Amino acid sequence: MSSPPTDDARWFSAEVQPHDAALRGWLRAKFSALGDIDDVVQETYTRVLQIRARDPLRQHAVKPLLFTTARNLALDELRRRQIAPMYALPEDADAAVFADNAPGVSETVVRREELALLAEAIQTLPERCRRILTLRKIYGLPQKEIARQLGISEHTVEAQVGIGMHRCADYLSRLGLP
Repeated sequence: MSSPPTDDARWFSAEVQPHDAALRGWLRAKFSALGDIDDVVQETYTRVLQIRARDPLRQHAVKPLLFTTARNLALDELRRRQIAPMYALPEDADAAVFADNAPGVSETVVRREELALLAEAIQTLPERCRRILTLRKIYGLPQKEIARQLGISEHTVEAQVGIGMHRCADYLSRLGLP
């Protein structure tokens, strides 16, 4: 007779495993130089479980966390191997024909999910800090204009932007993201 699954096992089965095929497909397409991606997938799962163990009550967006963690691990592995694939073009080929700067579907999904995590991080900031950071980093307003609009000093704007950036970085770091 087997023992009943733990909460972590149920969570993993319900929240993580449904993304396995998509994650593997995306890794194969995006990081073909890795060859065998099983190690990256397993390390991704380990890190996501570690994040859950550190903060079990926090609801994390699992899919963006998986894809971002896997991307970072794959890039780390490629850096470790010092792989820089070079593809020679025929001399008579027009390089513009081969250039495709448009992001693929998986890259677009990952970017959207990264933005969702960033938005989540920004939402954790105190109201004034969140407002100042949004005006400065999202809307690109100069410090002087933000200070004028909010009736505060430019120094306060600068300090609040720094605090907001630091807190967002800490939030993302706690999720295991760079």
